[in-house]
Amino acid sequence: MQVSSSKIIKVISRFLTMLFISFSWSPLPGQSRELIILHTNDLHSRLTGYAPESQYTPLTVNDDKTIGGFARIARILKTERENNPDNILVVDAGDFLMGTFFHALEPVDGFQLRLMKDMGYDAVGLGNHEFDFGVETTGQIIRQSKDSGEIPSILLANIQFNPDLPEDDLLAELYQEGVIRAYEIIEKNGIRVGLFGLLGYDATDVAPFIHPAIIDDPLKSAKKTVDILKNKENADLVICLSHGGLGKNKKGEWDGEDVKLAKKVHGIDIIISGHTHTYLQDPVVVGNTIIVQTGAYGANVGKLRISLQKNQAELNNYELIPINDSIRGDFSTHASIENQKQRITELILNNLRIEYDDPLVSADFNLICDEQNNVEGSNLGPFLADAIRFYINQIEGDSTDIAMIAAGVIRDQMVSGKQTISDIFRISSMGRGYDSIPGYPLSKVYVSGNELKKVIEVLLFAYHSSPGNYCYYSGVRIFYDPSKGLLRKVKSIEIGDSIRGYKSVDFSKKNETLYGIAANAYMLEFVGMLKKITHGLVRVTPKDISGNPYTDIRKAIIDFVPQEEGLQEAKEWMAVYHFIKKFQDVNGDGIPDIPIQYQNPSPRVIPTNNK
Repeated sequence: MQVSSSKIIKVISRFLTMLFISFSWSPLPGQSRELIILHTNDLHSRLTGYAPESQYTPLTVNDDKTIGGFARIARILKTERENNPDNILVVDAGDFLMGTFFHALEPVDGFQLRLMKDMGYDAVGLGNHEFDFGVETTGQIIRQSKDSGEIPSILLANIQFNPDLPEDDLLAELYQEGVIRAYEIIEKNGIRVGLFGLLGYDATDVAPFIHPAIIDDPLKSAKKTVDILKNKENADLVICLSHGGLGKNKKGEWDGEDVKLAKKVHGIDIIISGHTHTYLQDPVVVGNTIIVQTGAYGANVGKLRISLQKNQAELNNYELIPINDSIRGDFSTHASIENQKQRITELILNNLRIEYDDPLVSADFNLICDEQNNVEGSNLGPFLADAIRFYINQIEGDSTDIAMIAAGVIRDQMVSGKQTISDIFRISSMGRGYDSIPGYPLSKVYVSGNELKKVIEVLLFAYHSSPGNYCYYSGVRIFYDPSKGLLRKVKSIEIGDSIRGYKSVDFSKKNETLYGIAANAYMLEFVGMLKKITHGLVRVTPKDISGNPYTDIRKAIIDFVPQEEGLQEAKEWMAVYHFIKKFQDVNGDGIPDIPIQYQNPSPRVIPTNNK
């Protein structure tokens, strides 16, 4: 059988075309291959931009000063993927949850992970705040998310489960099913990218509700996982989504957990860092490891362009893309978020007769708590303490002498402008109690004058180990000598305020007067644990108004509707809402205004040389 020359030419032509396509998709040995990594960290459920949220207009440009917002982030991710369809990898380094009303519905809706998948995320790590509601709820959130649609790969390599306790069983099941993994191989542009997640030492320390699951040593887990990725999975590139963090030491050099990780674990090409909210304009390079971090809250998206040359990552370019009003947000992402806002109104806010977008108060100045640089100079801390004291006394009568709030639970600032309930909630968004309303519950206990001094002495000492322990007060003036040692700093305490005047507290043990202290339930639980914390040096017994010791601190939680059946937990953010309603409308815009006295509030903790 003879074959015509034209057919032979067609066969050869088809073979050459296929050969060309094959070579175009499979680089020759030694040929450089490029990968673009888009990354975020510590998003904290900031889906709708900030601040104030009432100004957020993601579908139009150049008409507001807000930053962040998932609709804008989605536009960046989708545009980059359209321009580079084969070599884009999108990841997040953890703490993507917790910080706004949106996280409150996650156990029942599983909304945010599905949204992040729609936006283009390939993989996310788990941070400490993913465990804020307990390890069992973490499992519920991920299960609900997966059962409702597609989600990114979820990675955490250094976790073990307790077979004897049931709380972590659901999370263990998700690992068995491969919904959560220690590591993942994702192929991009012919590159086998090995990714794994890591929870750092400090992140583990501030995640007490991860119990009974156990977090293994991150360095040992990293070495083990890198060995698997390199030698078993044949990864060309290894990326760690590390919730460890970094910062500068006293010498001005970059230091911290992720710098140590890069030094001690060889084989990690890139560390996508999180946890410390560090703004890195340029990557930190440690040996052959590139470390990047974007800050926090979706204010920036990192864009890391690398080339792989002989299985070694080379940094080509890096930039932080500011997420602001110069970016027109993605319509479908915005529409999904608007629908979820309606769910929040229906399930949480309707009971309080509040609409999500209603302006509630106006601020002509910023209220700030700068935990890292000027924790003592905050004007927001005293404002919040005053709100707690006002709210509880409004509910129960003037039985609360002192209100307290720690800097570590203040999660945002109040930027000048009209504030909605979402702006208020972001400030005190942490935790939950025993009901369906998000936020730490408020509680009240009674202590003697002698015990009150002990509590304040310990708090004055504790913040030197961590600025988050610094305490703001309402209803009290504390005069102290900074030069004195432990339990000897406080010189005098005066109960009262500028309207009613002040009255000195008798510290002697013979003084049987009880003083009411209000704070969130977990801070007051600390008061009851002082004996254990100080190894018996300080003993304080939280009591009820009659002087009976509390055997269960939950009994001290404030019921904001005591006439109704059951316990309706008062929350810090609810205290602010009720506090601002009493303010006057000074500028005539139809809503109350924050009083000017809070721009520079009078000090409540006063060194003795200022008395």
